[in-house]
Amino acid sequence: MKTIAIDAMGGENAPKAIVDAVLKAKPKLKDTKFVLFGDEEKINKLIPTEQKDRIDVIATSEVIVDSDEPVKAIRRKKNSSMVVAANYVKSGKADALFSLGNTGALLACGIFIIGRIKGVERPALMPTLPSAKSEDGFNIIDVGANAQSKPEYLVQWAQMANFYAQKIRNIKNPTVALLNNGAEDDKGDPLHQEAYKLLKATNLNFIGNAEGNDLMEGKADVIVTDGFTGNATLKAIEGTASVILRLLKDSLLNNGLRPKVGALLAKPGLTALKKRFDTARYGGAVLLGVNAPVVKTHGRSNIRPIYYTLLQIDKMLNQDLVGEYKKYFSESR
Repeated sequence: MKTIAIDAMGGENAPKAIVDAVLKAKPKLKDTKFVLFGDEEKINKLIPTEQKDRIDVIATSEVIVDSDEPVKAIRRKKNSSMVVAANYVKSGKADALFSLGNTGALLACGIFIIGRIKGVERPALMPTLPSAKSEDGFNIIDVGANAQSKPEYLVQWAQMANFYAQKIRNIKNPTVALLNNGAEDDKGDPLHQEAYKLLKATNLNFIGNAEGNDLMEGKADVIVTDGFTGNATLKAIEGTASVILRLLKDSLLNNGLRPKVGALLAKPGLTALKKRFDTARYGGAVLLGVNAPVVKTHGRSNIRPIYYTLLQIDKMLNQDLVGEYKKYFSESR
């Protein structure tokens, strides 16, 4: 039986949204055990007596909040829900770690407590984002685990993302592109020029450079970039999408009768558009390169994205993704 360690106190809607998502996922994931870490009294009140099989609750007395400095927090708050859950995974009592809490602290837990895979230079954070081309979206790595990067890191990140796209997203031969400031192969600073050469020499399905305007068009299944650029890109995409949706809603609902009637007529098309760009169904962002799946979902998440993230983690465990990485990088040395 697989076991997922869950920081039940992370995020704005904890612990209720987390417990509700576990209860929703539990009937589907019949060979999975859920261990929730946090305020024992609050959590147990949310779990019906008849639903307590395969759900354990472990009491912790501290919570790492968003304002905490990540590395200091995991050192000082030893009894926090996130740190105790991470140590549970490290000890082999659980197979994966999941949290909606402080991203930096979760990355630190993954790297310093659970530990990186031998042969992996730097773990990296990777979400799946929607694209206009495919309902499968695209992966982008790294989006902030590393402020500074080397060309060799980008190659390893592309290799790990490639495995993920194959095993979890069921893409047979994922296309891989390097995020750069131009399509030509000589574009970019020394980091990107060298990364381009190294990627071209691998057996990945590397299709060259991708510019920022190519991402949402779905030019590649995997986009590899340095962590600084990746984080800025992710925030820009999220912010743009949020503003456009807000402005569209305001334009349709607050400009008289005609736009409202038009919105009603356009509802099927708008619903299809909303479904295409529904990020919840992709699950959370994955820290690739550590000794167990470590997955982060947005702190504002409600039941739905948490539920899909639990399914995502279960699939990662079923496919033994971390085992694949360990085997690959041990053979590559």
